[in-house]
Amino acid sequence: MSFISYRFRHLAAASLLALAVPALSPSVPSFISPALAADPARGGTMNIIVQPEPPMLQLGLNQQGPTQTVAGKIYQGLLTYDEKLDPLPSLAKSWTVSDDGLTYTFKLHENVKWHDGKPFTSKDVLFSTTKFLPEVHSRARANFARCESITAPDDYTVVFKLKEPFPAFIRAFEVASAPMIPAHLYEGTDFRNNPANATPIGTGPFKLKEWVKGSYIHLVRNEDYYKPGLPYLDNIYFRVIPDAASRALALESGQVDQSQYNDIEPFDVARLKEVKSLNFTTKGYEFVAPVSWLEINHRVKPLDDKRFRKAIMYAIDREFIRDKIWFGLGNVASGPFNSSTKGFDSSIVPYAKNVDKAKALLDEMGLKPDAKGVRATVKLMPMPYGETWQRLGEYLKQSLKQVGIAVVLESTDVAGWVQRVSNWDYEITTNFTYQYGDPALGVSRTYVSDNIRKGVMFSNTMGYSNPKVDELFAAAAKENDPAKRQAMYSEVQKVLVDDVPVVWLLEMQFPTFVSKKFNNVITTGIGVNESYESVYLSKP
Repeated sequence: MSFISYRFRHLAAASLLALAVPALSPSVPSFISPALAADPARGGTMNIIVQPEPPMLQLGLNQQGPTQTVAGKIYQGLLTYDEKLDPLPSLAKSWTVSDDGLTYTFKLHENVKWHDGKPFTSKDVLFSTTKFLPEVHSRARANFARCESITAPDDYTVVFKLKEPFPAFIRAFEVASAPMIPAHLYEGTDFRNNPANATPIGTGPFKLKEWVKGSYIHLVRNEDYYKPGLPYLDNIYFRVIPDAASRALALESGQVDQSQYNDIEPFDVARLKEVKSLNFTTKGYEFVAPVSWLEINHRVKPLDDKRFRKAIMYAIDREFIRDKIWFGLGNVASGPFNSSTKGFDSSIVPYAKNVDKAKALLDEMGLKPDAKGVRATVKLMPMPYGETWQRLGEYLKQSLKQVGIAVVLESTDVAGWVQRVSNWDYEITTNFTYQYGDPALGVSRTYVSDNIRKGVMFSNTMGYSNPKVDELFAAAAKENDPAKRQAMYSEVQKVLVDDVPVVWLLEMQFPTFVSKKFNNVITTGIGVNESYESVYLSKP
């Protein structure tokens, strides 16, 4: 059997880079460059906002955003991914994929230790991917269920044999998608109630020292890290700051060195971009590639009619939403695929605001305006994730009124929102999901009919069903030929854009602010969730 090897391509590229880029390019900010200074400073402390406070740090059990950002320094996966979503080494130093796309062979680093000093071997990979993750991690369960076998020929080799081709499999090994878990601490235990969950043991460059609930999480350098000389930092403190105004002030005053995701409200971004001590970027979110939308319950009339959903699409100005509500953060979404996600078709033309078309579609449905100009009334429940989402709800209410759709705004807390949406107890809500680098991992789950699962959040909660969409997603997921796979994904995008199962809003961009004292912070497509092994503090 012939194999395509990543290892030699990676080493060759690294060698060329070392020759071609001896120092940081002045056009690339050092905090988002994977290059290093000639002699990076060792030591220092970094203070990072974390909000909300993670419920736990056992990344296999919880993959909420704040958990990923903190635990990504403690745990590691076999791979990580660059901003183009191509795989890079992590705990695996090299890998091969067979020509038929069925066999993935990983070679592990041989000198890795868990934080308690025990060796990391293929036994831990087998345990993580055949026992722990399939029981507790829904995305990992689906990915590894595609394996006919997972075997370990020796202590530092793992072989995944798939039942059928699944090209997206190579993107299933990022730290939050498949964190490696220590078999010696978890095997034969109740995973969810294991005492080790309170004191996570990983292989990463930082170890948990202290967690003062409601105040901070303190990580310290792993002195036994398997990469000589790394990490550079001595400490990372994750500071819990619940109030948005206080977070912005802490960043502006230098009390904290970094913010990410939704830490900073969009209306504060422009002001903070002018702070001379801070760098700003929206890079580092290519792997999650979020798309926001209006989620529509197809079980409720007239929302089940695609003409009504198209009317909503035509009634709103998504450029206004981007510029005035998100203050320029994001791009208008053309359809279901983020432009960073594999398979995106750039020929898809976004819907433009057209009030006349919206009214014509409603007329075609027989929805004539009454004496007050109202054709239909719908309930909109904005997601309870901050002031910006509430502002969006108010804007949508005003925009849809222009075409005769009256909107009743509903409010709820996070727990209530999740409960209602997952159990289909809503009409319209706002939402966004992550795409995880490949449509087979993060896009299809929203639209395929076999993922209509009551009580399960971020499934096909709309109840949308189109056999053609099911067929195309299923065929594309197992197609090895890139051109054929792209043709299928292009076709499914066109079908979905015509059906408008949801009203796509923006390819979201999250603002990351980092103190200019720190270098090498955003280096891959998973950004702030990376290990921070190579982050260093500038010399005074």
